[in-house]
Amino acid sequence: MPTAPELYIGLMSGTSLDGLDAALVDFGAQPPRLLATHCAAIEPALRSELAELCHGTNDEIDRMGRADRALGAALAEVVNALLQSAGLSHRDIRAIGSHGQTIRHRPDGTWPFTLQIGDPTTIAHQTGITTVADFRRRDIAAGGQGAPLVPLFHRALFSDSNKSGGQTRSRAIVNIGGMANVTALASDGRLLGFDTGPGNVLLDGWNQRHGRGSYDADGHWAGSGRVIDALLQQLLTEPFFRAVPPKSTGREQFNLGWLDHQLLQFGADVAAADVQATLAELTAAGIADAIAALPFSVNEVYVCGGGAYNRDLMLRLEQRLHPRLLANTSQLGIAPEWVEAAAFAWLAKQALTGLPANDPAVTGAERPCILGAIYPA
Repeated sequence: MPTAPELYIGLMSGTSLDGLDAALVDFGAQPPRLLATHCAAIEPALRSELAELCHGTNDEIDRMGRADRALGAALAEVVNALLQSAGLSHRDIRAIGSHGQTIRHRPDGTWPFTLQIGDPTTIAHQTGITTVADFRRRDIAAGGQGAPLVPLFHRALFSDSNKSGGQTRSRAIVNIGGMANVTALASDGRLLGFDTGPGNVLLDGWNQRHGRGSYDADGHWAGSGRVIDALLQQLLTEPFFRAVPPKSTGREQFNLGWLDHQLLQFGADVAAADVQATLAELTAAGIADAIAALPFSVNEVYVCGGGAYNRDLMLRLEQRLHPRLLANTSQLGIAPEWVEAAAFAWLAKQALTGLPANDPAVTGAERPCILGAIYPA
């Protein structure tokens, strides 16, 4: 007998600020089914404001308050557009899970904190749907990094269910958004996950600085350059790459200011395309080195996030990860661009059903916790 639909919507606006994603997922189906999606561009003025808030600006509190409401309203519009295209009513949806936009992530220090904006009360009010948000702070309150939060979702949906001679294969799920992170799923059930360093954030920023658009489509520009080995080795001396998990990072650490400081000793005659190639190699090296250092070997690597569509970056990863299988998550049932939004639909479900959604082995929290604050419609 078919199971009744358990419909949730996940919302994601990532480090790259490249759009607002909404994914409608039926968790009553086995396996869960991605039913519909919708993506909307962030209005340029709001995108610029969010980018400035990520790096610090004058009059921060007032500007943050306005951006919080504006982003909440934009996210609500994405949900309503998704419902309309899917022919559904707000009454059909149990809850929305909204990641929000991270404007500060400081998981270390005397008083660690993380801050995501995108007012969930505005989302709940303008959609008529209970909204769950602010997932990261509870993990930080429990002594964790607050990130990454997707590994338990990856295990729920992407663990190897196919047997070959009775042996389950170990695999890694790599998300390449603004930052990159890896989830390692061992054949014996062990779970690890952590950020590996920059994903697209430096590539996008360098591309924009040189007037080539918001991102390097297919990695064409990076592919036209040559890796500057001395620069690559210098970038890899950043202590984050040698830090032992649990660990997480963000724009606070990896940004164009950081890159400019690294470039000082190379002078003004360095070719911009060669820097882009080196940044692509840095992303690939961070991911591949992290996978090589895992306490168990993985046979398969599946990539999600926008980086999965960067052909140059995938070629670099393939060279570094060989002979492991390298593919994207479409082969596991969800297209790369929708995995994170679907994950926050799952996080909303976990919150409403009172189930933990973090893993101490991943974030370093003292114990598993129910994540997220619930805002009734």
